[in-house]
Amino acid sequence: MSQLVAIKGSKSGLRLQLDESAAWNELFEALRMQFEQSSHFFNGSHILVDTGHRALTEDQLHALLALMQEYGIAPESLASTARETRDAARANGLVARPLTRAAADQEDRGEALFVWRTIRSGQIIRHHSHVTVLGDVNAGSEIIAGGSVIVWGRLRGTVHAGALGDRTMVICALELAPTQLRIADLIARTPEDNLERFPEVARVDDDYISVEAWEAYRR
Repeated sequence: MSQLVAIKGSKSGLRLQLDESAAWNELFEALRMQFEQSSHFFNGSHILVDTGHRALTEDQLHALLALMQEYGIAPESLASTARETRDAARANGLVARPLTRAAADQEDRGEALFVWRTIRSGQIIRHHSHVTVLGDVNAGSEIIAGGSVIVWGRLRGTVHAGALGDRTMVICALELAPTQLRIADLIARTPEDNLERFPEVARVDDDYISVEAWEAYRR
């Protein structure tokens, strides 16, 4: 793995994959930073913990589970090739199973989410990959996506794209008048007097979120 911590998505949900060779203290700090950066996405989520060949002690796994609880993350199960790690998981009350890496790689093929309805006030859509909405996103509603967000309608709620930290993601809508826009760790709001009524795209330009007309963006 090129990263100490990787978050992957599949049909069955989110997978937290830990580097197998890094020092534990270094890995734990990287994990804390990932949770802090993406807390908006992780809060309330269920996740499978994949430790690969890494052998975790009971104390290390207890610290990992406590950190997840701190950020509102519920561990669904643990997968590992190391019997020591699986035993530690069971001692901490967690479902544990052997890991077959080929099967895990096959699972980690995230799919985009297509929503064919209006997202109403109070509703939250959370997905690890891209999200497309055929309908409006009303004020008081929220979309949190690991990928980009496309709204074929009016966007008046809150949208967080690239919620796992990817600043290359974009937010597009036929009418962009959100309560708040977020891309990765950046936050923006549209001016209250924005009367534009044409398709627009929000993207990261340097260290801020830029909004421009679709016609200008696609050139």
